[in-house]
Amino acid sequence: MIGSYRARSGDVRCYRAVRPAERGTYQVIGRRSFLAATGVAALGSVALGSGRASASPSGLDVGRGIGDMTGEPLGAGMNGYAVLEQSSAGLHLRQRARAFVFVDTASGARLAHVTCEVGLMFESIFEEVLTRLSSRFGDLYHRGNVLLTATHTHAAPGGTDSHLLVDITTLGFRPITFDANVSGIVDAISRAHEDVRPGQVRITTGSLHDAGVNRSPVAFDRNPDKDRLPTRIDPRSVNLQLERDGELVGIINWFATHGTSMTATNLLVSSDNKGYAAWHWEREVAGVDYSDPSFVAAFCQSTPGDISPNLDKQPGTGPTTDEFENTRIIGMRQFDTARGHTDDAGASSDSGIDMRWMYADFSAVTVRPEFTGDGRTHTTSPAALGAAFAASSQEDGGGLPELGLAEGERGGNPALAALSSVVMPQWLRDAHAPKDVVLPVGLIPGIVQQVFPFHLARIGSFYLFTCPFEPTVIAGSRLRTALADTLGVDPELVVVQGYTNGYGHYVTTEEEYDQQDYEGGATAFGRWQLPATLQIAVDLASAMRDDRPVPTGAKERDLTGIVPTSPGGVPVVDIASPGTEFGQVLTQPAPSYTVGQRVSVRFSGANPNSNLRRDDTYLAVEYAQGTEWLRVYDDGDWFTKILFENVGPITTSTVVWDIPPGQHPGRYRIVYFGDSRTLDGQLTPFVGISAEFEVS
Repeated sequence: MIGSYRARSGDVRCYRAVRPAERGTYQVIGRRSFLAATGVAALGSVALGSGRASASPSGLDVGRGIGDMTGEPLGAGMNGYAVLEQSSAGLHLRQRARAFVFVDTASGARLAHVTCEVGLMFESIFEEVLTRLSSRFGDLYHRGNVLLTATHTHAAPGGTDSHLLVDITTLGFRPITFDANVSGIVDAISRAHEDVRPGQVRITTGSLHDAGVNRSPVAFDRNPDKDRLPTRIDPRSVNLQLERDGELVGIINWFATHGTSMTATNLLVSSDNKGYAAWHWEREVAGVDYSDPSFVAAFCQSTPGDISPNLDKQPGTGPTTDEFENTRIIGMRQFDTARGHTDDAGASSDSGIDMRWMYADFSAVTVRPEFTGDGRTHTTSPAALGAAFAASSQEDGGGLPELGLAEGERGGNPALAALSSVVMPQWLRDAHAPKDVVLPVGLIPGIVQQVFPFHLARIGSFYLFTCPFEPTVIAGSRLRTALADTLGVDPELVVVQGYTNGYGHYVTTEEEYDQQDYEGGATAFGRWQLPATLQIAVDLASAMRDDRPVPTGAKERDLTGIVPTSPGGVPVVDIASPGTEFGQVLTQPAPSYTVGQRVSVRFSGANPNSNLRRDDTYLAVEYAQGTEWLRVYDDGDWFTKILFENVGPITTSTVVWDIPPGQHPGRYRIVYFGDSRTLDGQLTPFVGISAEFEVS
């Protein structure tokens, strides 16, 4: 994309130099040349970690890569809250895919791990990514060694599932967003593949206590092992750190908190709190150039099923009442903690990569007595969602509150339970008891995914178990303990990661399930879903410990393309605002501003979905340096937003810049980039440039 460098107080944060003379004509100059010419402090190498290398080479080669996976910023329903009115109308933070490729130098075994800034990870995306990787790399990357995980932001365009249920609230399948998501992931893996070289890997851990709160404490307190997590959250912050020649050049962090700092009323595409943490470390601290990143920070989910970042237990509240500020604060707390324990000695990862994986049909998993806890064999059930699921999480918002449904701790839904006892088959109610079943989604083919992949990966001495569910923190704790006990390793070297390679809703403990709060109502396969997952985890761990293969099972049939396409998306034609040309300024900036003020410029625009401008930008904030204009910010930066309004074929685009503390005084301007579509489908790029203004 565009360059950047570490910003210090008073610096002009500049990315690219351009000629001022011709509208739409740009000259890119070398980054080091520009820095030298403008007298900016030399970059050198940013000292991010302690500089400690492992005592001996790890025997691992590692590559890093970032891809732009931003979906449609106009008219696309967002995943997460299931609110029809939450349809994208602009862009705040671009969505990134951050890939790490690990290679064992002795055996050649490899693993690709990708953190994706999307709401949910679907089988459809996983399958298409595998297809494209196969065409590029043959059998080097496959369903046994590729892990795609979602950060679970609730502010990302959806419509990318191959099953109907999730795509209902996005009004169908969105091919443009789907392709952007897949292309960004493939780009990230391909770039990581090209970046592979020797390195050292360390594991460090820390604690973070003020970035999440348990949103279902009554259910949590039912757990006999609740004392494992006395504050009702999982405070573990775990880093997998990559170093080269003693310098920290990449990190994967796992921490459990939901991507719901941005509320269900937000209409701007955002990567939420984890996206802010990644952006801040990469751009503001490490000075990353996204076209050739020198440092990659992936902030991953672990098991945040019952953890909300809304610390005051109301949507958009805590620590403040401003959702943008909350996103920044919760993101900064994750960054501060992850950055803080990079200085610890940690554990060297040693060498070796090992994988075990399998598919399981959760509509009918037979769970052995040693995992059920009652000495009897039980079976999971075809998927069904309960009244508490329809009530949604009342701490994070979303759902359909007008239905008047309630979670268990708020009294449940006795009238609906009575109706369910008449309408739903007895065998299904028995299988899901005490859930009040409202949506028997597993009984209709193609509504939800029911066959899922599970992976256990070993990277040296570090173990990662992945599943497609949203585990609660105690569910995650039980999984981690069972894995560590089976493998005979320190639990601190084990991480459980949800939202991976598919999506199967929640998984709670049996005790939490009986409470039927939101998480229990969304545990789709019944009370024995966690014991079934524990059984799979232990079976994979036993096979890895004993160096045995496991039957991998068969995946579900790929249904991509079956869900009807959303009626929105690419426009038929773009028409400029009456009496204007594309890119013409409709509202100019004021002549001058001070730090902390907001600049807003409105342009005659075009529908942005015609060109998502991946690895590019819809906007630029530019600074006058002599006769050149230097790019300061783009649409991937926290301080900018672009808002789109359209009526039929007419679109107006408003660029907003919140001038941050320490911004260098001087002359600035706002630039807008768009593409207009003619009736025959031809796209014509255009550029709009505002009047100049002073910042003091």
